[in-house]
This record gives sequence, structure tokens and C-alpha cells, in this order.
Amino acid sequence: MKPLLKGLLPALLLLPSLAQAAELDGATLSLLWAIPFVGVLLSIALFPIFAPSLWHHHFGKITALWTLAFLVPFTYSFGLHDSGALVVHALLAEYIPFILLLFALYTISGGILLWGNLHGSPALNTGLLALGALLASLMGTTGAAMLLIRPLLRANDNRKHKVHVVVFFIFLVANVGGGLTPLGDPPLFLGFLKGVDFLWTVEHMAVPVAVLSAALLAIFYVLDRFFYSKEDELLARDPTPDSPLKLYGKWNFLLLLGVVGAVLLSGLWKPGIAFSVMGTPVDLQSLVRDGLLIGLALVSLAITPKQVRAGNEFNWGPMAEVGKLFAGIFITIAPAIAILRAGSEGHLAGLVALVSDANGAPIDAMYFWMSGILSGFLDNAPTYLVFFNLAAGDAQHLMHDLPGTLLAISMGSVFMGAMTYIGNAPNFMVKAIAEQRGVAMPSFFGYLLWSVLILLPLFGLLTLLFF
Repeated sequence: MKPLLKGLLPALLLLPSLAQAAELDGATLSLLWAIPFVGVLLSIALFPIFAPSLWHHHFGKITALWTLAFLVPFTYSFGLHDSGALVVHALLAEYIPFILLLFALYTISGGILLWGNLHGSPALNTGLLALGALLASLMGTTGAAMLLIRPLLRANDNRKHKVHVVVFFIFLVANVGGGLTPLGDPPLFLGFLKGVDFLWTVEHMAVPVAVLSAALLAIFYVLDRFFYSKEDELLARDPTPDSPLKLYGKWNFLLLLGVVGAVLLSGLWKPGIAFSVMGTPVDLQSLVRDGLLIGLALVSLAITPKQVRAGNEFNWGPMAEVGKLFAGIFITIAPAIAILRAGSEGHLAGLVALVSDANGAPIDAMYFWMSGILSGFLDNAPTYLVFFNLAAGDAQHLMHDLPGTLLAISMGSVFMGAMTYIGNAPNFMVKAIAEQRGVAMPSFFGYLLWSVLILLPLFGLLTLLFF
């Protein structure tokens, strides 16, 4: 059996006899190598819909099985050293910086509690959505969403028509608002890790974020006024009577500024010192940034009263889920990225042709829509990586020679993550909290109908304005 497998497996996967794991030759790789990556993404998309209980209890095991489905044949074909080098590269270069930023933002924002209740009028609701959109780029979409969703629900708990409030909250706070900085949404931070300047993102994403946010806020205000005018049967007794808002855990805002400073430091300070781990360079500034992020999160845990975190219903469940899922994603995505880097020489030449003209130049509008559609139905962070590497894979080249393409990928992955519940991690978190508070949220396809009717026309407008 062993001789048979030894001859069959390399032939089946069309592998070269030897390769460096961190720099795979994508032109020689079969698309079969991408099956585990696709399996992870489809599991994220479908299990919560069709087998939610199984997914809730075993998502880590399912992800681990897909990861092993990649690593075992890869190790057999390439060798233990190259397999280890690939894992080390995925963890040190991408996964650990990514997860530490989320950990810091999630921990610190979980120590800020906005308590009290206001009257859920159209003006108040629109103001809260605008505030959340602004905060999303400073404390991350997850942090801003977790900070404001409960006050928003309390403000509207005596209204019959409030589903639209949560839907627009997902649009604006959990997605669009995070497009201004690499701190806001995971795709942009991955771009930052790949070398995209912090200020490049701020400068180029500012206008698209402002245009889309303003349009969504205007539509929401008109819609909320319409529904509010129908509220002639408001509950006589408000379950949570109006009371002044109080802010607890204010010191955590200073820690959030520390997170911003740590990320900026790693982008601006270039001491030229790096350490090599199995072929993967680890810069000193990255180590300093990651150490600062851990330290800031630990300070938040130490100084924030337990009652404040209890008021936010803070727990580590969401971080555990994101941590396990993305560990698998960052490992299994390696061959897919290598194939994309091969361009017309790889087995995804058809996709390359779809987003390029006859001369091989990128079609920015297609990058916007392709990265966006896949972000909506898979997950926007790995989708960003896929199209980033499809375009060029080099941040300096993209920023200076193909800025429109990089903007298209950034806009598509951030904005269209709002198309479905599974496009961005905070979407499902907001849905779950709303349902716990008695809001009859739309089904997967019901929400999709909302996004098609509201978002798709606006994305068409963005295409005309920017591409």
C-alpha cells in the first residue's frame, strides 16, 4: 500500500518533487490543494445555517480536520521541514499579528460600558448609528458593535418596528464604518501587515466610507421616520424607562489610543532588525507592537471592574471561535495564494483573465465586485488576501502603480462583508444579541433581501463614482 500511495499521491496532486513551503511554486500546484481552504470557508458559511448545534459545539474540531486534510498530504509530498516552514510562516507572518490585534481591541472595548436608556426616535437612532460608524475605525467593528448594540436595543425596546434598526446597524457599524483605518476591519489590517501604509488606507478610503455612510444614514432616517409614524401602539410602559447614559471603564479609551500608537509604531519605525525562523523574517517592530498589544489588553483586564464587563456580558467565546477558525484559514490558504501569484501560469488563470483586460491590466470595477461578492458569502479577511495576491501581492507596487486596484479590493472586502450574516464576524454576533433581546431578526435569505435592496444600488453608485 505504501509504494502505491507514494506514487499515486504526487501524481494526483500534480506536485513538483521539491519546493520551499513559504514560497510555493503556484504554477505547478493543482487546484486540489485548495480544497481544504474552500472546505473551511464553506463550513463557516453553511454549518451555522444547516447544523448550528453541531457547529457551535465542534467548530474547532471541524476546522482542525480540514487543516489536517491539507497538512498531512502536504507533509507527505514536500517533507516535514517544508511543512513546518509553511506553518511557521502562516503563524508568525499573518495569524499571530492578526489575532493579537483582535484580542487587544476585543478585550479593551469589552471594558467600556455605556449604561442607561434613551428614547429610540429617528434622530437618536441615526445619531447612534453615525457614532458607531465613527468608532468602528478606531476600536474595530467588533468593539464598536459590542459597545453600542445593547444601548440601541434598549432605546427601541418599546417599538414594534425595529428589525430595520438592527439591519442598518450591521451595515454601518459592523462593516462600512470600519473601512477608514487598518484598525477597523480585519481585511485592512491584513493589508497593513502586507505592507500597505496606515495613512494610505486613511487617505484613500475616507471618501468612499463617507459617501456610503452618508447615503445609508439618510436612507435609514427616512425609513425610521416612516416606521416611527406607524407606532401608534407604543407600549404604555417602557420596559426600560428613559434614563441618563453613563459611561463606565473610561480608562480603556486611553488604552485604545495605545493600540493605535502600537500599530502606527510598527508601520513608521523601521530599525532594520529582523530574526529568521525557518525562513520567515520577524521584524523587531512587529515584536514590539505585538508585545504592546498584549500588555495593553492585560492592563485593561486588571483595571476594569468585573461589574463593567458583566454589564457588557463579556466572555471569551467569540475570540475562541475567531482564533480557531483563522488558524485553519491562514494555514490552508497558502496553496491558493501561491496559485494566484502564478497568474496566467497557474490553474486559476480563468479568474485572472476575468479581472484583467486583454493587455493583462487589472479591471478595477471587477476587482471591487469579485472581492465583494466573495466577501459577502465567505469571509472578508481571507477574501481580501486572495485578491490582494491576485492583483500583485506586493503592497508597494499596488499603492504606487495600481492604487485604484488596491482601493477596489479594500472597498469590496469591507463594504460587501455586510451583504450576509456570514460576511464579517460581528454580523452574527449582533444578530444573536438582538434575538436574545426578543427582536425577530430575518433569516439568512431574509437579511440577504434587505442587503440586495439597500446595498446593491449603492454599490452600483460607488462603481460609477470611483471606478
